[in-house]
Amino acid sequence: MSAPTHQREGSLEAPTRHPLDWKNPEFYNEESLFSELERVFDICHGCRRCVSLCNSFPTLFDLVDESETLEVDGVDKKDYWQVVDHCYLCDLCYLTKCPYVPPHEWNVDFPHLMLRAKAFRFQNEGAKTSHKLMSSTDMVGKLAGIPVVAGAVNAANKNGAVRKMLDKTMGVHPDAPVPEYHSSKGRSRVAKTAKGVSNPEPAGATQGKVALYATCYGNYNEPHLVEDLVKVFEHNGIEVTLVEKEQCCGMPKLELGDLKSVEASKDANIPAMKRMIDQGYDIVAPVPSCVLMFKQELPLMFPDDADVIAVRDRIFDPFEYLMERHKDGKLNTDFPEKLGKIAYHAACHLRVQNMGLKTRDLLKLVPETEIDVIERCSGHDGTYGVKSEFYETASKICRPVVSRVQKAESDHYSSDCPMAGHMIENGLQGKGEDKAPEHPLTLLRQAYGL
Repeated sequence: MSAPTHQREGSLEAPTRHPLDWKNPEFYNEESLFSELERVFDICHGCRRCVSLCNSFPTLFDLVDESETLEVDGVDKKDYWQVVDHCYLCDLCYLTKCPYVPPHEWNVDFPHLMLRAKAFRFQNEGAKTSHKLMSSTDMVGKLAGIPVVAGAVNAANKNGAVRKMLDKTMGVHPDAPVPEYHSSKGRSRVAKTAKGVSNPEPAGATQGKVALYATCYGNYNEPHLVEDLVKVFEHNGIEVTLVEKEQCCGMPKLELGDLKSVEASKDANIPAMKRMIDQGYDIVAPVPSCVLMFKQELPLMFPDDADVIAVRDRIFDPFEYLMERHKDGKLNTDFPEKLGKIAYHAACHLRVQNMGLKTRDLLKLVPETEIDVIERCSGHDGTYGVKSEFYETASKICRPVVSRVQKAESDHYSSDCPMAGHMIENGLQGKGEDKAPEHPLTLLRQAYGL
């Protein structure tokens, strides 16, 4: 099936993404799906450029190399699911490696093909109860964040016997990093912390006032992130308020293939965000995966929804927002505190937003600060890195990042993705080092002396 050698030339044009035709019955047609899987797998087998990105590609190539024909047509189609299971939709193959993405005639979109397969399986087989629960971040956060419950949950998650039980009942690996829960939520902290800014000024593409989408993680697991964001933004003359109401962005359900739940989240979030935009606010969220969901995945799922497109055009990563204002001289560059050396992990879902390394660029403005950039996957990737069946693979993926952090001998290590930061921390602990990650917003707040 392999394409002739003379055709193996990649496109030199900028990648373009086709909308996800997920409401078309053909999207869930088994014969059509497996035909496309075979076609794309054959192209990947002939290229092998993405072998170092995640475990989907080594799994595919091993299946081919161990088949009787040494080609994709020798692989049992039941084994295709092994490839699908290892894809966590990081998008790096599409945007950094694959030469055959649209507008190339071969039209390869590996992540969205994996998403189609996940959606097909979810529609026909559903998912494990444990996987549904892991991806229900709002429900878990609300329950685990009840004042009396939060302390008990956090203590239980550090208990070896309980973790072994979780392994057997929920499929959460005993050694996997799991988040803490807080009864003092991020949104309530913002309401108490925000002091307001008089006369916020527009700059570049920004309005100078933002509505904060706290995210599940910022609300339930690390509320100090949103506090840090408020302090930093107000210090830069940016007004901060909250999106009126919010729920999970839908990324965990997307990774599960539960597209109807993604739509339900969209229906809850987009109207609230659009109301803030209509009042002159930009939207900012502290977790890259959530920003990517509104910038890319929802617009590709709902390309004809004008409100989705409006949010896409007005949502920002925090450092993207601050650096946009810096171009107009509206960033406060008076940093009384130096940061020293930072081992900075650039999160996958931030890199694929095609905006450059804004976090690095801003932190470099702090005097006597050195940034060692690590552009490799941490292996956490949502729920993938905590599941018992994938934890060992996730840890292997993270190992080079951990080694880079160790070799840097830095004063701080940091990632825009807080979950990635804790995956790195977990790897360091396995090597006898007990040093916690510090989010870039936290470091920036330190540099400002706030």
